[in-house]
Amino acid sequence: MTKKAIYPGTFDPITNGHLDIIRRASELFDTVIVAVAQSSGKNPLFDKAERLNLSQQVLSGISNVEVLSFDGLLVNLAADEGANIIVRGVRSIADFEYEVQMAGMNRRMMPELDTVFLTPDSQWADLSSTLVRDIARHGGDVSGFVPSNIETAITKKLG
Repeated sequence: MTKKAIYPGTFDPITNGHLDIIRRASELFDTVIVAVAQSSGKNPLFDKAERLNLSQQVLSGISNVEVLSFDGLLVNLAADEGANIIVRGVRSIADFEYEVQMAGMNRRMMPELDTVFLTPDSQWADLSSTLVRDIARHGGDVSGFVPSNIETAITKKLG
């Protein structure tokens, strides 16, 4: 059986922590779909099309990773794409509690859909897109947290 996984997120911006999870997931599953979600409530820096484009640029070198955008329920995307696994990165107990609730609801809506939790490498355990945006908006250096093309895009976006 083909193991097709979806790694959903807003990826605003995609960080080195996200890349760590995606690379590791790509070694575990036949195909990994990085699903860029609408970011309505998160004060996004980049619109969905920009986030999709930036993610595609960063991930173009991983042959079994596809990048697409979506709106709506993740279970609908999983059904449409024939995916049977959701990958979620978990940095803390707070992340875990939220993600377990989401996994349970997704499983109730689509019983054949499993969720796999991956913890980030310790160097990325405190990293989040929100923190990267905040640091960048206040003139801080984000070069250690994101790929160089993302840093360039952030700098251009913020002027």
